[in-house]
Amino acid sequence: MITTDILIIGAGPTGLFAVFEAGLLKMKCHIIDALPQPGGQLAELYPKKPIFDIPGYPSVNAGELVDNLMEQIKQFQPGFTLGETAVSYTKVDDEWFEVITNKGTVHRCKAIAIAGGLGTFEPRKPTMDNIADYEEKGLEYFVKEPEHFRNKKVVIAGGGDSALDWSVFLSNVASEVTLIHRRNEFRGALDSVEKVQDLKNQGKIKLITPAEVTAIKGEGKVEAITVQVDGEEAYDIETDYFIPLFGLTPKLGEIGNWGLNIEKNAIVVNNALDYQTNIDGIYAIGDINTYPGKLKLILCGFHEATLMCQSVYNRLNPGKKFVLKYTTVSGVDGFDGSRKEAEKAVVKKID
Repeated sequence: MITTDILIIGAGPTGLFAVFEAGLLKMKCHIIDALPQPGGQLAELYPKKPIFDIPGYPSVNAGELVDNLMEQIKQFQPGFTLGETAVSYTKVDDEWFEVITNKGTVHRCKAIAIAGGLGTFEPRKPTMDNIADYEEKGLEYFVKEPEHFRNKKVVIAGGGDSALDWSVFLSNVASEVTLIHRRNEFRGALDSVEKVQDLKNQGKIKLITPAEVTAIKGEGKVEAITVQVDGEEAYDIETDYFIPLFGLTPKLGEIGNWGLNIEKNAIVVNNALDYQTNIDGIYAIGDINTYPGKLKLILCGFHEATLMCQSVYNRLNPGKKFVLKYTTVSGVDGFDGSRKEAEKAVVKKID
């Protein structure tokens, strides 16, 4: 069982920043996310695309923002349950909640912060009749452990950043990488497209365009895929793994059955105070919530995370007054013993 003060559901930018704000208040956090790595949409959908409305950054790549947030919260030592989704919750007593994931991992916490962005991301699957027969048997929708593909034959389908980036990465891991896309043009970062072009020229990536994978073959596991090139006669390619990367579809998932007030696939919260839901002790912050005047912006999520943490602090410390101090004055003490603080003024007489 994993025990923490605040259980955050969603490892996007809002969920990650909530760890920092909670840490300033000496509260521990643990994060659940369905994706195999932190970052939410930013890491999975457009890691190399610039964001222009983060205060203090005229432009910052989405992946860089995630890296900076992870560095910012490192000293507060958050825990992560990745590749799992929160399925059910129960109120154990007046103090504790219990949340169980789809893989049976049990989390006990004093408050729940739902920061699931647009919801649980589910992969867009190819339209093939027998696709479910091969899932997790050579058919993978995410690259969770790159070493699983060491010295294996891998076919990747897709034309976005994920398909390009994983093709580049796995070219140094797998024995053979084939990238298939239904168009000749790729919709991804120019740097990634150029890397794939260079690796193709070196013979490290096989590129097949315009083409589509029309079938998966194998006895109990993926052994080959059928590819059709520009309407020509289809043929088979032997492979150990098939990874279709066609993007993700957001869904509210099992959280939608928790008894929360839902409005247009978003969770209604009290924005006049602390972004709490209709269930005492459960909050919703970031793109997943709704209230009058709601704006789905990262900077708004940061603001909501800050006020949510203040509310949880008061919940966990009834009657204890918290005096807000700027970090430039108070510094930041990590749970790992580290301390960040501004340089002290030098007291020196001038002769």
